[in-house]
Amino acid sequence: MKFVHIADMHFDSPFVNLSDKDILGDLRRLEQRKVFKKVIEYVKQNQIEYLFISGDLYEHKYVKLSTIEYINNLFKEIPNTKIFISPGNHDPYLKNSYYNKFNWNENVKIFHNEIEKIEENDINIYGYGFDDFYCTDCGIEALQLEETNKMNFLVIHGTLDGASIEEKQYNSMTRKMLQEKKFDYIALGHIHKPEYTTPIVYPGSVVSLGFDELGEHGMIVGEIQKKGELKVEFVPLDEEEFKEIEMDVTDLLSKEELIEKINQLEIQKNEYIKIILIGKRNFEINKYDLLKYMENERIIKIKDQTKIAYDLKKMANENTLKGLFAKEMLEKLNQSETIEEKEIIEKAIEIGLEALE
Repeated sequence: MKFVHIADMHFDSPFVNLSDKDILGDLRRLEQRKVFKKVIEYVKQNQIEYLFISGDLYEHKYVKLSTIEYINNLFKEIPNTKIFISPGNHDPYLKNSYYNKFNWNENVKIFHNEIEKIEENDINIYGYGFDDFYCTDCGIEALQLEETNKMNFLVIHGTLDGASIEEKQYNSMTRKMLQEKKFDYIALGHIHKPEYTTPIVYPGSVVSLGFDELGEHGMIVGEIQKKGELKVEFVPLDEEEFKEIEMDVTDLLSKEELIEKINQLEIQKNEYIKIILIGKRNFEINKYDLLKYMENERIIKIKDQTKIAYDLKKMANENTLKGLFAKEMLEKLNQSETIEEKEIIEKAIEIGLEALE
């Protein structure tokens, strides 16, 4: 039995923080469609029997009917594949959701807010779907498998071992509890980084949603020839890679030097680049102004983490307002007792000196 497991597609995501350039959101949404079509083509060409989608297929607040129709038309291209969808916190099964009001193709099964078992010839498939943007108890702890001699799969969206209050709002389940259930495969969604310690598997997001999701993104391909013999493989699909590059500006004396240094970077055609500026700056930096001079369009974001280059002791000897400020802050620095307190004072110095320029 062969299957494909994906999650966290997030169709029609607004990508508001992706780039300092406006067009990137539209491009990324087109790339989402391209990658999802790859999934369907793989399923079709390899005669995959089951496709599991573990939540956040789309963004409920932003998704368009045309996108839902696009997804469903692709599902129609694989009529012999049974598709199981477990709605997540971004695409819950609400009264007005497309999961509820759209006429999905007959090979699509969408789980609701009670754990349900679907019996197939070779496998039992259990599933659960969010019915709100939060879920604190899906009822999985009370579930007992009825046919342990048969293969049993679970398709569900949620977080493992959630410790914080926020994590516990997204169907937090313990790894220990899930292992004790003796499922042959647990198709999870919600965490955007691949983690496939079988039988508990996160495929990660199919495409990267930004610079907080570095590394490869794709799908899980699995096969079970008989109970107890599971093979899984992560297959990368996203052709684009988000990459961060740190650049120290300490030895640079002008904006022009910085622009030249950035434009000399060797960047691959499939990379989206965020430049992180560090060190002590000797000139004013405006990241939006810098972007205008970037020769490579793959540089889509600049983050300024630099600090003003200053000699506080030298400033404190000046008979000026800046000198009086430097003397006062130097005393506070010397009196600081913790690293956190020192960092707060250093930030206050930077803000003060900028205001006094």
